[in-house]
Amino acid sequence: MKKLILAISAAFIISAAGAQTLKTPAPSPTQTIKQDFGLSSIELSYSRPSVKGRKIFGALVPFGNVWRTGANSATTLTFGDDVMINGKKIPAGKYGLLSIPNNDNWTLIITRQLDVTSPAAYKQENDIVRMDVKPFTISYQIENLTMQFGNVKPSTCELQLMWDNTYVALPISTDVESKVMAQIDQLMNKDNRPYYNAAMYYMENGKDLNQALARFDKAVVAQPDAFFVHYQRASCLAKLGKKKEAREAAEKSIVLAKAAKNDDYVRLNNNLIATL
Repeated sequence: MKKLILAISAAFIISAAGAQTLKTPAPSPTQTIKQDFGLSSIELSYSRPSVKGRKIFGALVPFGNVWRTGANSATTLTFGDDVMINGKKIPAGKYGLLSIPNNDNWTLIITRQLDVTSPAAYKQENDIVRMDVKPFTISYQIENLTMQFGNVKPSTCELQLMWDNTYVALPISTDVESKVMAQIDQLMNKDNRPYYNAAMYYMENGKDLNQALARFDKAVVAQPDAFFVHYQRASCLAKLGKKKEAREAAEKSIVLAKAAKNDDYVRLNNNLIATL
């Protein structure tokens, strides 16, 4: 009897050792995306359920109920810097993203809770901000829940949600202006001054073009052979209406670009000259 028990135990151990875990594709795969935004980034993590021929909003996802805005685990947003949503400042950190879909209005919620996977787990007192947004019907079906960052600009972007035939967007903004200007003021007191980058920021963001030109002038002195600096200086001069000086700067850039065998900047300068 003892031998029989030992034989059965040995057979069980061998069988267990030989067994392998079966791995199959997740029905609602997780996606994590990271978007550079402002002077930092935003990271989104969510799971992506499929339509699979079902009616989604108003059925699988009931109207009027808190939804985790995904499947499986809670959906989260991580802000690398402070942001603004619906006029509310949200400190950098990790937050939950929830929503309350309805036929003609959605409420999007940023919450302190990172574990809401059902309406019963939701506590409204943990809300950071709520924002009502209008849903739009799109003309084609999105099979998997899809979220992305769109309309990304230096200080604004949108978190866009699309599933089945529905689209909603959450506007997000951040304070870039004061931070960049503070950096410029600080760095201009250093030995290695970022004249070119400061000039570009001024020119591209509608600031004082004369200030931009003054910094381009200093950037040219610091980098006399940099064809791209001469080109941007020519662009600034053109914006100021100084056509003669702009042409001279563009022609100088062409000479330097040809020496560097950079045909792209030769073309850019010729295109600029054609507008003068």
